[in-house]
Amino acid sequence: MNKHRLALALLAGFAGAAQGAVTAEEAKQLGSTLTQVGAIKAGNKEGTIPAYTGGLTKAPAGFKPGSGFWADPFKDEAPSFRIDAKNWQQYADKLSDGQKELFKKNPGFYMDVYPSHRTAAQPEAVLAKTVRNATTCKTAKNGLAVEQDCRGGFPFPIAKTGYEMMWNHQLRYKADTTTKQSRSWVVDSSGKAVMTAQQQTFEETPYYHDELDGRDGEMYWRTYSVTSAPIRKAGEVTGLMDFLDPTEKPRRAWSYAPGQRRIKLAPEFSYDTPVASMGGVTLFDELFVFSGQMDRFDFKLVGKKEMYVPYNEYKLYFGCGVEEQFKEKYPNPACWRWELHRMWVVEATLKPGFRHVYAKRTYYIDEDTYGAMLYDAYDRSGQLYRSIFNSMVQLYDVNAPYMVKNVVFDFNKGMYALVNDGLVGGYGVVAKPRPNRELNPESIVAKETAR
Repeated sequence: MNKHRLALALLAGFAGAAQGAVTAEEAKQLGSTLTQVGAIKAGNKEGTIPAYTGGLTKAPAGFKPGSGFWADPFKDEAPSFRIDAKNWQQYADKLSDGQKELFKKNPGFYMDVYPSHRTAAQPEAVLAKTVRNATTCKTAKNGLAVEQDCRGGFPFPIAKTGYEMMWNHQLRYKADTTTKQSRSWVVDSSGKAVMTAQQQTFEETPYYHDELDGRDGEMYWRTYSVTSAPIRKAGEVTGLMDFLDPTEKPRRAWSYAPGQRRIKLAPEFSYDTPVASMGGVTLFDELFVFSGQMDRFDFKLVGKKEMYVPYNEYKLYFGCGVEEQFKEKYPNPACWRWELHRMWVVEATLKPGFRHVYAKRTYYIDEDTYGAMLYDAYDRSGQLYRSIFNSMVQLYDVNAPYMVKNVVFDFNKGMYALVNDGLVGGYGVVAKPRPNRELNPESIVAKETAR
């Protein structure tokens, strides 16, 4: 009986616990010492991180709207210095464990560090609603859910917990975009690059829509992909939908295989299930570095630190050749640009009694965009298992930071994957939301199989 009462008490506390909503006095920092999204407005004392002045909102010469490719505003810049296998220890306090591991194992790996530019910018309506959210938005159920009336802005510009920071990451503004013929590659332990998937991907964030058009107000993210290669997988379609209270509405995932000619629910497309279209090198809850429910880990906000991250990566996204991207053990460093930026650090520890391939994970989240840019995952023995480098470009014509092209390192298998490569076809921004009636699984499959 006592155990039963204790369980009921814990359940009641779990259902009612809420966090967030800073005081009006704290919120006054937004727009003064902090930007409207909560980043430190000033630069660092060394001058290696500049003050925030509004981001990059003007297109450079050579940009062709609608082309799927964004011109590089920094193409004429030279690196300030290089970090390599001989000197990386001088910079160790600003490197992730994954970066250090590459330096230790690969004498040829290097990072060219360029001047830092705080290019991130979001629409004024998003900024205004973010400031509103500071004093009104709350989490529920011990951080596992977010209230629906936070829609339209970052939920926690002055985050106090790891769960709030991870919600900022999942609900960050990135516009409604579709990747055109994006490719995913795996480079195996022998150094051979194999294209594991070529896909047309549609993605939307109804959390930022002014009109829901019949969409569930709890749904904050929806995506689907249609595979065109390799030929054995051509015609396969997969879809995901995530909700603001995943304890009540878990991820809704589905798939369609032409050979079976039917749509099936796919609840396994979550947590630590490997993503087949990405060669199994990454997991479903590693899509975009993290996505999905947070119920299996305790998320702790550790603080903020300066780190070298892949920022303003226009060359990587649009300038390197397809084959040029790859080296045997790591992506071609000549295609990458590294800058010094301030990152929020979140540590996730597996809860007792829960199952996952990782025991601990560390996320490094950009203060200006809330996108996770570096990530390390550790097994139960504490050994580094996987790392992700997630790269950023600012889509300056639509005021949207965009982070989709990333590399995943599997240190156990000695291989890596390059994910969401849009060098063939580029990326596109949807001018307005597609009608909701076109986005149910049956309509998607009917449209895609009719082509």
